[in-house]
Amino acid sequence: MFSYRHAFHAGNHADVLKHTVLLATLDYLKQKDVALTLIDTHAGNGIYRLDGDFAQTSNESASGIQQLIATATNAQEALDPTVARYLDMVRQFNDELSSRTKRLVYPGSPALLQHSMRSQDQLHLFELQPADMRALQGNMEQGPYANHTHVWHEESFKGSLRFLPPPSRRGLVLCDPSYELKTDYQQVSQWLSEALRKFATGTYLIWYPVIPRPEAHELPRKLKAIARQAGRGWLHTTLAIKSGGKPGVQLPGEKVERTGMVASGMVVINPPYILREQLQKALPELVRALGQDHLAAHTLESAEAP
Repeated sequence: MFSYRHAFHAGNHADVLKHTVLLATLDYLKQKDVALTLIDTHAGNGIYRLDGDFAQTSNESASGIQQLIATATNAQEALDPTVARYLDMVRQFNDELSSRTKRLVYPGSPALLQHSMRSQDQLHLFELQPADMRALQGNMEQGPYANHTHVWHEESFKGSLRFLPPPSRRGLVLCDPSYELKTDYQQVSQWLSEALRKFATGTYLIWYPVIPRPEAHELPRKLKAIARQAGRGWLHTTLAIKSGGKPGVQLPGEKVERTGMVASGMVVINPPYILREQLQKALPELVRALGQDHLAAHTLESAEAP
């Protein structure tokens, strides 16, 4: 139950997609002065060392945020504004923290939310893994608006629902479980149905891995169906950095070589109306920066509320 540690995957291509979409969505919602309730259902540490033992074990950030930074540094033209916003936040975090810690760090969703929130907003973070929860508490206590940031050591699919609807009737919820358990897929669908029943106008961002598992294939279809049944609009995007299969001919009896997760997706319920246009420009840039073969690609689809 507590085996998953996001520190092994921090800053990978999935984080690049997730956090690019997250910041673009939050920036839009902040255009109104009314308070926002921000919720992260599977928070992790909040801040990760990319030069630490966990991150170095898999080195996934090398083909994610570090590759994106290198590409942006050598770019001849200005970056797409949506991608630039995300990169500026990561760089700002390192300018602020690395001067004290002398470490290369990556801000996870809790840190990005906390550093982007305003004095009128509230942030609720859920984390079950005991060590990660303690690290999360320490990291959030050092950030801005610490007195508006609440860390909960409890199961988030039920716990997060008690904050819906928020007093201001404005909120953003990020749901990104590890999906190590097959039951996570069903729980996400059930959770979204209940969340929309309680707070139909909230903005929900659901991340999922694009992997050869039936549950992963079915999840975005189910989430879109739930949104339609609730009369809400949705946006669905994926980012793949390479082919998921081993090149060449597989010989009989040959052991299949695992390539790891090479693609992930985001489903946004009640997305900002400008998000599709932003991603139409940002996603090709991410493919060019992170793509490792000719099968690197993105998808983008959306539907307005009926």
